[in-house]
Order: sequence, then C-alpha cells, then structure tokens
Amino acid sequence: MRVLITGGAGFLGSHLCDLFLKKKHSVVVMDNLITGDLKNIEHLFRNDKFSFIKQDVTNFIHVPGKLDAVLHFASPASPIDYLEHPIPTLKVGSLGTHKALGLAKEKKAIFLLASTSEVYGDPLVNPQPETYWGNVNPIGPRGVYDEAKRFGEAMTMAYHRYHHMPVRIVRIFNTYGPRMRRHDGRAVPEFIDQAQKNKPVTVFGTGNQTRSFCYVSDLVAGIYALLMSGCNEPVNIGNPHEITLNELAQTIIKLTHSRSRIVHKKLPTDDPQVRWPDITKATKLLTWAPSIPLQAGLQKTIDYFS
Repeated sequence: MRVLITGGAGFLGSHLCDLFLKKKHSVVVMDNLITGDLKNIEHLFRNDKFSFIKQDVTNFIHVPGKLDAVLHFASPASPIDYLEHPIPTLKVGSLGTHKALGLAKEKKAIFLLASTSEVYGDPLVNPQPETYWGNVNPIGPRGVYDEAKRFGEAMTMAYHRYHHMPVRIVRIFNTYGPRMRRHDGRAVPEFIDQAQKNKPVTVFGTGNQTRSFCYVSDLVAGIYALLMSGCNEPVNIGNPHEITLNELAQTIIKLTHSRSRIVHKKLPTDDPQVRWPDITKATKLLTWAPSIPLQAGLQKTIDYFS
C-alpha cells in the first residue's frame, strides 16, 4: 500500500510510520510541525519508501500519485497543547478532517480518523463502550479538543453514508512510550521527568481518578488491524488495566529509584474522573488485545527519557 499519515511527525504518527515501513508499505507524512518534531522521523529519510510534506492540513491538500489509505492523525493531543492552540485544534479537527476526507474520496482510499477517548468526556459509565455517547462540556476549556474530535467522527460517518466511502474510526485511550515530549502535560512523561530529577511528582486532585495506559507498540498494532478490517464504525483501542494516578506516580517513583514525593494540586476544569476502555469490540472484530504490561512499558519509556 501507499498511505498518507497526517501528523506523522508526532508521537503516535511516527510510530505508525515505523510500522507501515516495516511491513514494506510506502508512507507519505504531512505535518506542519506545530506539535510534531522532525527528530521523530529523521531516521526514516534514508528510506526510499518514505517522503515528507510540510503543510497545514487545514488548507487544500494534494498528494501526487495513488493512495490506498489516508490516516488523519494531525492534531494537538495533550492538554497543554490544545489549551495553548485552541483555534488550530478546532480547525484541524473540522477543516483538516474535511480536507483529508476529500483527498481520500478523490483517491478512492480508506480513511482512518484518529479519534480519542475524550469523546466520552467525564464519563458516567465505566468502562466506556463505543455505544456510550459521552458526558462532554462543549464550552469548557477542554471542549476545543473533545468537540473537534466528536465533529470529526460525525463528518467521517457522513462521508461513509453519503459517499459510501470505507472509513475507520479509532478511539484512542491514554498511550505512552518513547518519543513523547517531556513537558507535554500528560501524566507519564511529567511523572518520569519529575522523578528522574528527584522533584515533587505533581498529581492533580486527590489522585484517585483513574486512567488506563496502553504502550505505543500495542496501540499502533491495534490501529493497523483496524485499518485492515471491514469495520466502518468507532472502535476503542487501549489497555483495559485501570490504575489510579497515585498508583502510577508511586510505580514511576519506584522504577526510577527516585527520592521524589507526591504532591497534590488543584484538579483542572472538566478533568475526567475515570477512563477505562471496553475493548470487547476490538477483541472480537480485530482479534487484538494489548500485550505489554504497564511496568515493562514504563521501564522502556524511562530508559528512553534517560
């Protein structure tokens, strides 16, 4: 196949590039580098099956030649990023999704949307199945990301129903691993950075709120399986092992042999209290399940940051 990955210089996008090239496909990356980094993909520039286009996908996009799939991963994805870039976040989820869908339609390609567990908001159902519609504050500070992704899903399904396009929607739950930025505001890199420096590990709220962390190699394997499936509806991809943020902080402090202690700060607005994927659909349709235990994945990530 020849595939386009928008946002391919980002954390997840770059790992997808690695997987597709490992499987002997050709990859075109389009990224404006607002949160992506060329360092994530510089090792690929020597590969003749890889090419890079620096461009904002909210503008008209054109890629010469055939494309078999368009994977739309362009978007700020951490709270720090989308609070710093609220309007670009809304634009890439709406205009960018529209442009990417139009390209996929023109090329008669499969379209895969990188959606998020944030479409469930602060859920009143735990774990969250794909049938749950969510509990989202559309005008809160996190709404720029949550609603952009929800709109992206609606537009993707509209193209599927109206134009009969093959589409895939992956709802990505918390993911971690090498190439995350130290200070992108997400728990794993922040905790590791603070613990490695023996600084206080900052946990917001009581720390009893839960998350489910999926190692990046498991996640991209699930995304690849979804692309190759015939499923046109949203599918959760994540790790169903639920853990409190206090437990995560304690585990990272132990693995880094840190002298850090946990300190608690005020919980940000609309921060979800639970996040736990129901992966029954992925297990049945894709025969996929994560395989990397949390401690093993955290150690790999700690080694990367070291």
